[in-house]
Amino acid sequence: MLQIESPAPSIQAETWLRGEPLTSFEPGKVYIVEFWATWCAPCVDAMPHLIQLQEKYKDSGVEIVGVAASERAPTADEARSKLDAWLTEKLTDLNFRIAFDSTGEMKKLWMEPSFSFGIPTSFVVDRDGHIAFIGGPTELDEVLPKVLNGSWRSSDQAKSADAERIAEGETMAREQALTKPIYDKFRPAMEAEDWKTALSVIEEGITLMPDNLNFRVRHAQLLLHNMRDMQAGLPVMRQFVRDAIDRKSWGWMYWALFQLFTPGFDYSGFPSAERFAMGEELSKHIVALPQGDGYKFLSYPVVAQYYHESGKDRAIELVEQALKALEGPEPISDDLKQSLLPELLQALANYKGEKVCYGALCVAPQKDSPKR
Repeated sequence: MLQIESPAPSIQAETWLRGEPLTSFEPGKVYIVEFWATWCAPCVDAMPHLIQLQEKYKDSGVEIVGVAASERAPTADEARSKLDAWLTEKLTDLNFRIAFDSTGEMKKLWMEPSFSFGIPTSFVVDRDGHIAFIGGPTELDEVLPKVLNGSWRSSDQAKSADAERIAEGETMAREQALTKPIYDKFRPAMEAEDWKTALSVIEEGITLMPDNLNFRVRHAQLLLHNMRDMQAGLPVMRQFVRDAIDRKSWGWMYWALFQLFTPGFDYSGFPSAERFAMGEELSKHIVALPQGDGYKFLSYPVVAQYYHESGKDRAIELVEQALKALEGPEPISDDLKQSLLPELLQALANYKGEKVCYGALCVAPQKDSPKR
């Protein structure tokens, strides 16, 4: 297991695309080893901030190492070329090393033993070559100064956060052991548009894990949108809505509303009154959720779509409320702001039928977009 106080694994990179190869961690320096990929929006959103961190702390002995170990392409050569071109175009001010690995070695050394199942993931290696932190790049602003002054690893906060991370990781590992056989059968059935087999497989998954959100989303989408079986799909959708509201989870409510008010779906066979009644209930509960860390605003574009379709003049007000909240008194991370802004601005431009701006970012309405 890789956790706080563990000796840092070695860097077994296949190729170094930017900067000199790193053969070992130099004593006295602090390293941030950042696993990322160009297709991962939160990873890309975090890169400018990492550049700022490298500049800010370069005189304090901090070195950032970006590890691209999850690039997607038919061959390793194509993945490497694609990554190189992306870096040249998108990160002209890059000031830290970038390693590329397609062998899976870096994942085996770092990601798997630390129960890190997704990217971006940041590993902080302390001055003595031991792991000081494992988590998301959005946490580095708080953690890094404490690592540098030597107070982090011995703190109750660090130990508690790492214990919680490990417990969550162990739970995810158990879930993956159950879900992998399901997805191994589900994916080829979906690719072949064999809806009956896909439905049978996903229902098998729900029997095993009735609280798995991905299974519940795919179940509703298969019945309502792939098979267009309203007789079987509506009871499933009703239960999904009830469970989402009972959980008071923005994620569950967002995905339930997504099935009901996403412009890409065909709702011609859906009973209109019931669709709008479910939409009203979900939207009301999403808006009533406390702001918290701001993630509920990720669901606001689809909530606004409900208000637009239902004829209530609230779609514009709702999106403007979310945009205003980004600068409100309750903190919202920069990474989340960057994820939210483009979609919120696009929705606002579409509903107003005119170009809208937020700071230096301006967006024009899309062709054939819904207007007020």
